[in-house]
Amino acid sequence: QVQLVESGGGLVQSGGSLRLSCEVSGLSLDTLVIAWFRQFPGKEREKISCWTKYDSSTDYDGSVKGRFTISPDNAGNTVHLQMSNLKSEDTATYFCAARSGIGHCSRYREFSNWGQGTQVTVSS
Repeated sequence: QVQLVESGGGLVQSGGSLRLSCEVSGLSLDTLVIAWFRQFPGKEREKISCWTKYDSSTDYDGSVKGRFTISPDNAGNTVHLQMSNLKSEDTATYFCAARSGIGHCSRYREFSNWGQGTQVTVSS
């Protein structure tokens, strides 16, 4: 069983940066696809980024491409989402998700393991 714990959310001004972290335990990152989703109030969760160690693939939704970067840390059990040039429309609850898989991470839409979520609020 995979456990995911997010951290790093908070309040930031428009144009600022935050780094979210997803600490993974229970299974090695070697076998997992890691994704970040966000959820606006009253809306479905949407996938915004993913990464897999299998082929080092990454993918980004158009709304965050060029501003957000997903990457693993050197210790090997945490995946970060560096968010820059934040906008008020990035305000949401952000979730880390994991599933087993190989191949490009963009293939995967359904995830079976979720963190508890972390709130990001961007003030204008």
